[in-house]
Amino acid sequence: MDKLFFTEEHEMLRSMVQEFAKNEIEPIAQELDEKGDFPRDLIDKMAELGILGIPVPEKYGGAGMDTIAYAAAVIELAKADASIAITMAAHTSLGTMPIVLSGSEEQKMKYVPYLASGKMLGAFGLTEPGAGSDAGATQTTAELNGNEYVINGSKIFITNAGVAGLLSLTAQVIENGRKRGIGAFLVPMGTKGLEISPKEKKMGWRASDTRQLFFNNMCVPAENMIGDPFDGFRTFLKTLVGGRISVAALAVGTAEGAYERALKYSTEREAFGKPIYKFQPISFKLANMATQIEAAKLLVYHAAWLKDQGAELLKEAAMAKLFASEVAMEVTTDAIQVLGGYGYVKEYDVERYFRDAKVLEIGEGTSEIQRIVISRAIIKEALNI
Repeated sequence: MDKLFFTEEHEMLRSMVQEFAKNEIEPIAQELDEKGDFPRDLIDKMAELGILGIPVPEKYGGAGMDTIAYAAAVIELAKADASIAITMAAHTSLGTMPIVLSGSEEQKMKYVPYLASGKMLGAFGLTEPGAGSDAGATQTTAELNGNEYVINGSKIFITNAGVAGLLSLTAQVIENGRKRGIGAFLVPMGTKGLEISPKEKKMGWRASDTRQLFFNNMCVPAENMIGDPFDGFRTFLKTLVGGRISVAALAVGTAEGAYERALKYSTEREAFGKPIYKFQPISFKLANMATQIEAAKLLVYHAAWLKDQGAELLKEAAMAKLFASEVAMEVTTDAIQVLGGYGYVKEYDVERYFRDAKVLEIGEGTSEIQRIVISRAIIKEALNI
């Protein structure tokens, strides 16, 4: 399947990330999960290798590669540790790409080289306590006061919030007492009025940094708005489409990591005098896992390819995210079953993949939201409207 999408450059990148993941991440993945500490040293090494700026144009300090290359890198990182993968993915697709896609030239030159090089990490603030799936219900406000906006409100479940140097956030723009729409703003971390809560205690993705943010009369220069209020909603919708490809790729990697461990175990564990893979219930389970992963991977790379062609891909990104995330949950569940009692023990890793998989059905739009997006698209196509 890779031959459908990969060039020699893609293969070289994947091999590099694969080697890094095997040598640098895998040996300490269990420890990272156990302690829940943010892996700053690993992220710095990834920055040196250029992994944090893969799809960013060379003009702004990135590698200038495409979405297929980016998705391949996310998959390889997630095979080793989803916490590392989501840190990189949130930084790239959510923290950096909104500026690349919709920022002014001044904003791009000011911030993107630092983000692409990994000199600072990016974060994206969209979700609120009362506005998760219903992103249009954003309650955070940005009221124009002279040449700056005064922002009040909060965001929740923000990846990289405690380690980022720059935050992109959405808010209801108010000018002259009237709501003008949802705008997107760039906020350097450390801005007065920005309060960062303690790190969330999560079931999975334990080494990634996830926090709630509060904005108390936080003043941001008007020039820090990305586009204008009428573009703000479209800006973060484009961001979400890219984010869904990211999470779909992360899901494929998570599923592959669990599957590879289950497959290896099935060749080593014996029961009734023979390796357990020779028993049909196990071999069929492994066959289903492999098939699901290949199907999910095809959906991911197809969505990535469409994005690189500049095509409309709202439906395809939703399909990739929906299918891949549910495959990850199914495959990690089956991997535990293949390992039996050992699958329930931390030493054998698959329980970590299982815990990491669940959030994939929630973040970047729940499975229910993806089905709404897909159903609307297919009905629209059927009615030719």
